[in-house]
Amino acid sequence: MNKIVRPENMQRITTPELAKAFIEEQVAAVRAQVGDKKVLLALSGGVDSSVVAALLIKAIGKQLVCVHVNHGLMRKGESEQVIEIFGKELDSNLIYVDATDRFLNLLAGVAEPERKRKIIGNEFIKVFDEEASKLSGISFLAQGTIYPDILESDGVKAHHNVGGLPEDMQFALVEPVALLYKDEVRVVGEALGLPHGMVYRQPFPGPGLGVRCLGAITRDRLHALREADAILREEFDRCGLAESVWQYFIAVPDFKSVGVKDGKRYEGWPAIIRAVNTTDAMSATIEEIPYSVLHTITDRITAEVPGINRVLYDLTPKPIGTIEWE
Repeated sequence: MNKIVRPENMQRITTPELAKAFIEEQVAAVRAQVGDKKVLLALSGGVDSSVVAALLIKAIGKQLVCVHVNHGLMRKGESEQVIEIFGKELDSNLIYVDATDRFLNLLAGVAEPERKRKIIGNEFIKVFDEEASKLSGISFLAQGTIYPDILESDGVKAHHNVGGLPEDMQFALVEPVALLYKDEVRVVGEALGLPHGMVYRQPFPGPGLGVRCLGAITRDRLHALREADAILREEFDRCGLAESVWQYFIAVPDFKSVGVKDGKRYEGWPAIIRAVNTTDAMSATIEEIPYSVLHTITDRITAEVPGINRVLYDLTPKPIGTIEWE
């Protein structure tokens, strides 16, 4: 496959007008490439795959088949948002697979981070492959490859959004945003009418909350993590930090400490806040969150989330700490 190279004279997409011109070009290009054939897309709900989905729906409508696999490790409300926007508002050809039990049963008792990642990645491939095998007439595979992926891999990263597809899935690729940087993808997404919160969503690892529910994942601790993370995001939205901090999340380790609740001894997990800024993800600095915001987050998490009795703030930059805990 020839390496994709962004033309030196390609104008940066920074305005709605430039984005609309790009969308028109890509709609025409996709229609010319695909014709009357069907296209398959693994729709994670992340920025890149969501923008590709919206663009392809505009270009070919029901010829696009979107498969959204909920591995049970999504943030609160994410799968529901995918269903609402793509299944209802955009009326796409969406296949929703709730594979929560399948993934969590495989992950039971597995504490080693790399084993967890491999289980999640491999099982995703199996689920996606099973869904693809049920479909007929699929000729193309759409991917949310963007230009930094190509630069990082020195060639097209064919497994970027779907986690490494089996080699026997012989589809031609449709990659309409492959020449764009992330900031350009966001401008295009807003021009396509996607919600601001989806387009400006922060980076989220492929294994999802699986690498933030530290150690062996249990359903009760995963639920506590999801609820605590949702509170953190709500409070960052409310105080204006959401779009000034590059990445922020909660991690919950697999140990408990003693506390007091309602006058009684109460053992619970700590919720660890991580909030960092970076330009290249190779190094990262710590966001200085106002203490008033930290107090509000702490009060809400300890009052509203069963199982959590402490809130900690991770002050470690990268290096020496990585951005994710696992």
